[in-house]
Amino acid sequence: MGDQVGQAVEGTLYYLPYAEFQRVRASTLPPEKRAAIFADMCRLNALYMIARAGSGHIGSSFSSLDIISWLLLEELDEDDIFFSSKGHDAPGYYAALIGMGRIDFDLIHKLRRIDGLPGHPDIGTPGVVTNTGSLGMGVSKAKGMIFANRLAKRPGRAWVMTGDGELQEGQFWESLVSSVNFGMNEITVIVDHNKLQSDTFVRNVSDLGDLEAKFRAFGWRVERCDGNDVGALAVTLASLKGELRPKVIVADTVKGKGVSFMEHTSLDSDVAMYRFHSGAPDADSYRLATQEIISRLQQRVKDAGQEGLSFETIEREGTSPPPASAQRLITAYTAALLEQAEKHPHLVALDADLILDTGLIPFRERFPQRFFECGIAEQDMVSVAGGMALKGLLPVVHSFACFLSARPNEQIYNNATELTKIIYVGSLAGVVPGGPGHSHQAVRDISALAAIPGMTLVEPSCEAEVGPLLDWCINEAPGSCYLRLVSLPWDVPYRLPPGGRLVAGQGVTLVAGSDAVVITYGPVLLSAAVEAVRKLAEEDGLSVKVINLPWLNEVDAGWLRRETLGFKWVLSVDNHYLKGGQGDAIARVMAGFEGPGSRLFSLGVAGVPPSGTNPEVLNHVGLDVRALVRSIRTAVGIRKHSKGEMAP
Repeated sequence: MGDQVGQAVEGTLYYLPYAEFQRVRASTLPPEKRAAIFADMCRLNALYMIARAGSGHIGSSFSSLDIISWLLLEELDEDDIFFSSKGHDAPGYYAALIGMGRIDFDLIHKLRRIDGLPGHPDIGTPGVVTNTGSLGMGVSKAKGMIFANRLAKRPGRAWVMTGDGELQEGQFWESLVSSVNFGMNEITVIVDHNKLQSDTFVRNVSDLGDLEAKFRAFGWRVERCDGNDVGALAVTLASLKGELRPKVIVADTVKGKGVSFMEHTSLDSDVAMYRFHSGAPDADSYRLATQEIISRLQQRVKDAGQEGLSFETIEREGTSPPPASAQRLITAYTAALLEQAEKHPHLVALDADLILDTGLIPFRERFPQRFFECGIAEQDMVSVAGGMALKGLLPVVHSFACFLSARPNEQIYNNATELTKIIYVGSLAGVVPGGPGHSHQAVRDISALAAIPGMTLVEPSCEAEVGPLLDWCINEAPGSCYLRLVSLPWDVPYRLPPGGRLVAGQGVTLVAGSDAVVITYGPVLLSAAVEAVRKLAEEDGLSVKVINLPWLNEVDAGWLRRETLGFKWVLSVDNHYLKGGQGDAIARVMAGFEGPGSRLFSLGVAGVPPSGTNPEVLNHVGLDVRALVRSIRTAVGIRKHSKGEMAP
């Protein structure tokens, strides 16, 4: 589930052109040799794509490529569908589809770009039949497709790749029972059993036990093989021909297969974290990995009596790292949580397989008995927290905001009805980082949680606000809280006023102004708003007030009336969908004002956000500096003439 975002690799990057894939596919090599060469070619190109993008998932792309290559080259019929339920292996699958000629080759250069290939599978991409990335849904989706085929009397099989960490999701197991009841022999599930999930070994989080026995207990036909041996996979698939039950293959694979130092089997026994789950490798690791793959490929084609492969290169300048002044809210949160834990011995932390992303490693080291790794199972985790709270503990529950707000929403509501106190912490909040795509962009979490009784939602704007907000949630909030955290380092052009005290529902002015008011929250949008009003002051002589309101679902009516009194225009800006965001809370309060008041102009995300670089995505959804300048001008009725003069 983790999705580390780093910098693009600088230096010489290598990839194989489409002509070489055509040559290998057209060769008379034995199928097993051809598929093995094709898989390694895809490994090189997937590594190129990830290195160029600066993010992506190497480990699960590499572990699954032998399986994907065999299926695409030798197994799938025209009416069949294949998709990866885990979705993390998107770069590998894209590389294979490009090698098959099913995706425009030029898109190899545009992984995680707005006009290219999204970070997780999206049906807008040729060859992708369903959106994945949020785990556990694959078999259910395949069942629906088979039901539709049967009603329309269409032929076709469904092949579903899953991860082994994904098997911690309850929906996966729910989906197995009726597959047998309906005799869905059209479905074959292949478990990419590479033994690791985001943070560590699956066995350390939630041991899967005897997988074969479990599947058989549900009535499925089960086989097991080496998933990185295409010959063994071919024999296993042949043994399933004519089977009248749904089928599952437990494919034992190696995470990072194909590069010796990236393979999980190379880890020392005392290594806690696998380095190559997500994110681009550093330049030295990239160079060593490409050398290893290229050398093996050339040896394989030579042994097969083929001409050596021709590679292409580009020279790539690395992207600049975040400035030293960038605010790191996760780091600030880690320090604040440790401080609270020292004061409150009943405080415990729960994690959903994202300990690195959520900043919990220091907590686990300091308080090992009070840390609980729950795995990829948010519903279970939230209900465990509910039980803890009923017995006097103060649970602090962590996951990505997109998953924590949605999957266990019913469980969060159930906990709220018990009137206990739980702190929910959703990181990776908002529309950026844009690279992972819509499955990981948390732009509906406020609306999903805002109406839960007793729940207060907050988002800090900078490092200095993290500690006070967490302190308020733990020590002052009357009920449960949701702390929304931007994970990206962000350079903020403002400071909070000194000496301020948090008051629920009230914000603070960051920029004084007299013509209009902008109310927003969090480092991404407050930074854009501050820069936008500076630009408006310079170019238009417009004086705009900027308010940081960290309370997302509570607005103090008296405070808001005072702050907006005398202003004709108020703009709310949401790092979230327009519906259900902070802007709606502001609108409800302003609707109750008596007498002449301000006009509210709301900005936010209007449609499904795209995958792309952060600047691309913010511009697309209208939340970057230029877009805010245009929107504020529109709201206050100012337009630019072609010669640059201002007109009312």
